[in-house]
Amino acid sequence: MDTLIGLSPFILMFVLFYFLLIRPNQKRQKAIQTMQNSLQKGDKIVTIGGLHGIIDGLDEAKIIIKCGDGSRLTYDRSAIREVVESVSGNN
Repeated sequence: MDTLIGLSPFILMFVLFYFLLIRPNQKRQKAIQTMQNSLQKGDKIVTIGGLHGIIDGLDEAKIIIKCGDGSRLTYDRSAIREVVESVSGNN
């Protein structure tokens, strides 16, 4: 019984870490993965480097982004931070 009482602060600390740090991070990662999997041609996006552009083409791992001056750049899907405006209207 004494060992259970002695371990209770560690158990409580783990539970707090799970609900305050681990679980929200897992939800955030899942939302990012869902967003990156639902990219479509014509979506206006922002990369993690701050590049704004429109998706001109995509495949399983890479996307082609059309920039403001008409140039096209190839990025990994994981480099997309957010979709500013979606073709389907779902942000």
